[in-house]
This record gives sequence, structure tokens and C-alpha cells, in this order.
Amino acid sequence: METMGRHVISELWGCDFEKLNDIHGIEETFVQAALNSGAEIREVAFHKFAPQGVSGVVIISESHLTIHSFPEHGYASIDVYTCGDLDPNIAADYIAEALGAQTRENIELPRGMGPVKVKPAQVKVL
Repeated sequence: METMGRHVISELWGCDFEKLNDIHGIEETFVQAALNSGAEIREVAFHKFAPQGVSGVVIISESHLTIHSFPEHGYASIDVYTCGDLDPNIAADYIAEALGAQTRENIELPRGMGPVKVKPAQVKVL
């Protein structure tokens, strides 16, 4: 059985405070990341928290991209889930660079293959 999808979970550390707190910049980054991976965008929804932080989702025909940012910690949690032939790493890499992540921990899960087998995380210093 082939996988139905690929799910990249990224822990981004050492990100720029201003970028993590800029709802419009994050939305633009996520839309561009989806487009760069070849995805078809269906809906976009982002929310700015007080005093800081942004959460949001770009729903794509092939699944979704999400973020929860914690500017005060220089941290963002990112999910990029794609079905079909799209590579979620294209979007995840673009997001990490755009947010100025200094360190990135990545886990990729095959989806739709039965019991989940998690490979050890890959850490990149960007």
C-alpha cells in the first residue's frame, strides 16, 4: 500500500520575534509556501493573539499547513501535511527560512499506512 500522505512536523527555534508576531507576514509566507510546493489553496485563516503570537491554517486541496507562534520564545510549531505527489518539505523549508529559524527539528510521518512508525528527528542548524 502506498502512503496517502506525508506529514512534516517542524519545531522552529531562534526565530525573529517580529516575524513570529506579524500576522500578515506569516499569512503571506504560508500562502507562498503552499504555492511553492504546488498545492491548490482552498481557504486561509489566521488569528493574532494579545499580547503576541499568531495561529493559522492554509487549507489546501492536498490537506493543510498550520502554525502556532510563540514570539516571546523565538519558537514556532509548524505542520505541513500533503497528500498525493506533493513534497511537504518544500513548504516546510520555505517557512523555516522565512521566519529566520536558527534551529529546526523535523519529523516526517507517512500517513495512511497503518500503525505510525516515527523515525528519529532530524535537526538542522540553519
